[in-house]
Amino acid sequence: MADAQAKFLTGNLFRHTTVMALTSSVGLMAVFLVDFVDMIFIAMLGKAELAAAIGYAGAILFFTTSFGIGLAIAAGALVARALGSGDEALARERTTHALTYGVIFGVIFSIIVWIFLADLVALLGATGHTADLSVHFLAIILPSVPFLMVGMMGGAILRAHGDARRAMMATIAGGVVNAVLDPILIFGLDLELTGAAIASSIARVVIALVAILPLIRIYGGIAMPHLPGMRRDLMPVLSIAFPAILAQIATPVGQAFVTRAMAGYGEAAVAGMAIVGRLIPVAFGVVFALSGAVGPILGQNFGAGNMSRVREGFRAAVWFTAIVIVLVSAVLFVLRGPIAALFEADGITRELIYLFCGPLSLLFFFPGILFVANAAFNNLGHPFYSTYTNWGRNAVALIPFVWAGSALYGAPGVLIGQAAAGVLFGVIAWVLALRVIARGGGEREPKEAIFGREGRLMTLFHARR
Repeated sequence: MADAQAKFLTGNLFRHTTVMALTSSVGLMAVFLVDFVDMIFIAMLGKAELAAAIGYAGAILFFTTSFGIGLAIAAGALVARALGSGDEALARERTTHALTYGVIFGVIFSIIVWIFLADLVALLGATGHTADLSVHFLAIILPSVPFLMVGMMGGAILRAHGDARRAMMATIAGGVVNAVLDPILIFGLDLELTGAAIASSIARVVIALVAILPLIRIYGGIAMPHLPGMRRDLMPVLSIAFPAILAQIATPVGQAFVTRAMAGYGEAAVAGMAIVGRLIPVAFGVVFALSGAVGPILGQNFGAGNMSRVREGFRAAVWFTAIVIVLVSAVLFVLRGPIAALFEADGITRELIYLFCGPLSLLFFFPGILFVANAAFNNLGHPFYSTYTNWGRNAVALIPFVWAGSALYGAPGVLIGQAAAGVLFGVIAWVLALRVIARGGGEREPKEAIFGREGRLMTLFHARR
């Protein structure tokens, strides 16, 4: 078994942040890039309804992925804390039990979404043949959701050990498989949207396998789960996963509202929004990776009781975010024409791409800060703060801002309103995270309460170690 020493307790924190973020982002961008290529292939078919169908399906898949992200946050935070406190046995047991719960919850969640697929697609505003295509696409992908959840959790646990390289390789492997299968199935076998869905499903299985194998072979992280341990670890997992899932669900709920608002301007506008939606994670994959990358750094130092390094780690992540946003935004501005041409975009579709590649990309600094703040909240014993700030951004601010933007500027105003909501709650989360760090965080070992220390509604029971 590999040495499970907490590697982030020493060394330069900006370097740790950079290495973790870059390696994590390579894996993330491998997956996001394949989604981006999917959209290019579908656009090459010259059928607007197919691109729109992916746009509608993407909002629902974002919802299912967010559930997995919440479970991955819980697994990574608990393992990082255990390693930081020097308890390797507890870290190993929590790895096993968290993954077991991931499989159970993933299967249940997939079944529930499957049952209500048509209703969910209709709720987003899809109608007619486009709605049928969206349901068909989702019906193929949904059975692979549990594999994606396990793969995400496995990657988070590897990062908690400081093994960002192997976590990266899991998503790269899935991205390579998807990239190889896409042209074969979409064009070679003429399966179009069906081929894209099959390729994505197979890639998710590969991600799960490649993420789990190092935990078994190197870290001894998978054992036979036992009922007393499962009962003991249920509340620690839920105390972080429940608010983290609520926080993550806020994003697809907000995106669903944006999709619904954009649907009023026609399929060309929805297609433009879908292209921007695929472009954002490709362009800002490093920023998306920050929450998972910074979490183990903050979690290990919090587990060791070293709040000065927690503070320095948070500051390093903020500077890293600023540097990445400025550099990437400059590249997007220069390449906005070729990007639009790549999708053969014109009219409102082209206008939305240009809008994002201009001022809106710079404003993504504030959602980036929100990601960093969420890592602090989830790893410092205040996971419900992530819930509050994410729902604040994606509902409290987003709905009125998108409505006002749409009324004033039409389809571009929808994206402007969405960006404005990110600015407001990025600032709020920044201030709140600094206050949490200044107070020394919360509980180092979550003991009770699915509802957390803030505004607890009821105490359930103590999770015994």
